[in-house]
Amino acid sequence: MIHSAITGTGSCLPERVVTNQELEEMVDTTDEWIRERTGILQRHIAGEKETTASMGAKAAREALDAAGLAPDDVDMIVLATTTPDRIFPSTACHIQRELGTPVCPAFDVQAVCSGFIYGLDIARRFIATGGGGTVLVIGSEVLSRIVDWSDRSTCVLFGDGAGAVVLQARDEPGILSTHLHADGRYDHLLQVSPEVNGAFIEMKGNEVFRMAVNTLGRIVDETLEANQMDRHEVDWLVPHQANHRIIAATARKLDLPMERVVVTVDQHGNTSAASVPLALNQAVRDGRIQSGDVLMLEAFGGGFTWGSALIRY
Repeated sequence: MIHSAITGTGSCLPERVVTNQELEEMVDTTDEWIRERTGILQRHIAGEKETTASMGAKAAREALDAAGLAPDDVDMIVLATTTPDRIFPSTACHIQRELGTPVCPAFDVQAVCSGFIYGLDIARRFIATGGGGTVLVIGSEVLSRIVDWSDRSTCVLFGDGAGAVVLQARDEPGILSTHLHADGRYDHLLQVSPEVNGAFIEMKGNEVFRMAVNTLGRIVDETLEANQMDRHEVDWLVPHQANHRIIAATARKLDLPMERVVVTVDQHGNTSAASVPLALNQAVRDGRIQSGDVLMLEAFGGGFTWGSALIRY
């Protein structure tokens, strides 16, 4: 059987940083309220010339460099995004053009905040069936362009950025398992509808919070059971960065101290599909995550969608 493993990570964050103090001047909120409710201190916001494709391509180049590879080595590009640059063609095709990769499959995946986990699952199956030996999996978002900056309940939450990984064929498994779910009955709790509110993010925060905590708790059990693994064998939790309280609840489920949880929500806000690869890259680059560590990746997003990946790095 052909297995796969992550061999390189990369990221891209816009230069512009918007602090909670700046938001205090825009809407009726306070730095204290934002910190207590979400754990967010600041977020990065894309400039006029920064796009989902440009940030995704930059993160991908960094990941390829880390893996010691060139664009010519890429066999497929999977981009997770809910903010494509155009309706069509896919933003993955724009990234392919920017990178100069050979002709290969390139497409977008739309599962909102769970998109990167969905993309990872697709990539590992592509490799397992002999489709190719090297896949770029990217999460890139410019959520600031679908945020209503007059809505104090949502504008404080989101930021822009991109993260990427290189997944390569290996004899031994690096990706131990992936688990995907969706339940469209709850679509109205977190959505962007062109018919309502000018195509901006709408969220019923309390309901989403409760669903996220309960659902992520269940998927932790599912993932560990599938691998016949005890929760104490997990070295790091690399969660979707939506809210510090949700992250802490998942850590408690794993009986992990917060020192073993990768947290970037304070600096990045919620970057949707980009949040898991951004967090992963940061912990790899600063040396916290080491070869052989067992990582639990998880995410929950609009749809509702949710997913997890258990990885031996």
